[in-house]
Parts: sequence; C-alpha cells; structure tokens
Amino acid sequence: MKEFSKLYERAAVRKGGEEALEALITKPKSATVLARIPDDRWLSAMAKSVFRAGFNWKVVENKWPDIEAAYDGFDPHLVAFQSDDDLDILVKDPRVIRQWRKLKAIRANAQYVVELAAEHGSAAEYFAAYPASDYIGLLEDMKKRGSHLGGTSAQYFLREMGKDSFILSRDVTAALKREKVFDGTPTSKSSLRHIQDAFNDWVDNGGQSLTRVSRVLAFTVG
Repeated sequence: MKEFSKLYERAAVRKGGEEALEALITKPKSATVLARIPDDRWLSAMAKSVFRAGFNWKVVENKWPDIEAAYDGFDPHLVAFQSDDDLDILVKDPRVIRQWRKLKAIRANAQYVVELAAEHGSAAEYFAAYPASDYIGLLEDMKKRGSHLGGTSAQYFLREMGKDSFILSRDVTAALKREKVFDGTPTSKSSLRHIQDAFNDWVDNGGQSLTRVSRVLAFTVG
C-alpha cells in the first residue's frame, strides 16, 4: 500500500498539477455545520437516494421540486405516519416517481429519522457526531435500520450532505485493489474493515479526511 503522498503525486500528474487536483476535491462539512442541518433535509436527501437507485439521476433531479411539493417539504413526523391509504394516493400523484416500493422505503426512512431524533436530539446530531474512523459502522446502521440505504446509495447520500465519507465507486475500488487493500468483493465485512483501516491510515498520514483520500484515490485511476 503506497503512502498517501505517492497517491497524491500520481493523481496530480493525471489531473494536470496540484492546483487542478485541489480544485476537484471538496471538503467535508464540520460536525457543527452538519448538526445544524434540519432533519427534513436529511430525509429529503435520503428520499432522493431512494428515487435515484436504478433510475436516471437527471430525471430525478428535474422532478425534485415537484417531489418536494408532493411531500410538503419532507417533515419526518408527517411522512413517518403516512398510512397505506396515503401511499395509495401518493403513488397516483404525477409529481412523484410512482413506485410503491420506493414510496414505502421513504416512509420507513422517515421513521428511522424520527427514531434517531428521539435517541440523539436530532438525526443531524447523530450523523454529525458519528466518527469518520468508523464510517463503515455508520453505513451498517443505515443499511440495518433504514430502507434502500445500502451500498453506494448511502455513501452518495452522506457525501452530498457533507459528511466526511468515502465512496466505493468503480475508480476507488480499482485503486484499492491495485493497492492490495482487500481481496474478494468490497462489500464483505472483512473487506470493509480492511478498507476502513486503509483509509484511516491514509488520513492519519497526510490525507486529512476520508473525502479527500477518496477523491485522490479515484483520480489515480480516472
């Protein structure tokens, strides 16, 4: 496994220099900033991830203002207590992507957000406080307690909210395999543990954040 400085050098060469590389790397938000994001925005972002899974992302983005309106801004308590009759009405609403399974998943995720708020004061506080050094633990919790929040759906959701994160995209996975971080599939528990350990090492040795290491790894390939 190469040192982070060597990975950075490789990515910088591929992207035309350090200045060009840095322009492509976003910084994660601080825990203080994350904790101030209202819970309805966390649920909205979860819902967007659910709708995008297996669907054209551009279509979802174009429809998003209408989807927000159909959900009245994604108040977690209101969505969590939708009845099946409410979903029957919503699945006929042309403003949303009319798939019962996805609408049911969004209701389940609203219940997850409400539960997190009861346990931690707000869902935002929970996500903000979760340590980056155990990011895979956060992914596991979302997969277990949420709905349709496994795999890269959860990873993109967290990245877009500004949580320090890595995304196991095709390029990042290829880079990790090249560095012999894991064997087999990147989704097994043992592989994820090895991946987390590698990211933690790179963060501690100049990478600064999971997000920065993830982006640099991707740019050593793509």
